[in-house]
Amino acid sequence: MKKEHIVTRKWGDRRKGKTDWARVDALTDEEIAKAVANDPDAAAIDVDWSDAVLVIPAKKRAISIRVDEDVLDFFKKEGDGYQRRINAVLRSYMQQKVKPKKRA
Repeated sequence: MKKEHIVTRKWGDRRKGKTDWARVDALTDEEIAKAVANDPDAAAIDVDWSDAVLVIPAKKRAISIRVDEDVLDFFKKEGDGYQRRINAVLRSYMQQKVKPKKRA
């Protein structure tokens, strides 16, 4: 890492943002609703959460594993989350192996 990219700050120092919070606090509900109605990127938030289910991800264990370079490159070129995709492939393999065998 080049030294010119290192930024040091003291503990507790905060960056000052560019948001004018006094202006935001002064907005009325009507002004906010009008701004949202005129925003082409605003999406309606009309979600029914009554059937939502909390899913807690399984605990992961860090390991070191050796894989062929081309295999790793294949997963990495798909972008972020390549380790999750590798895990999904391994899980699929595991589930196929533990399926009960059909009797003839």
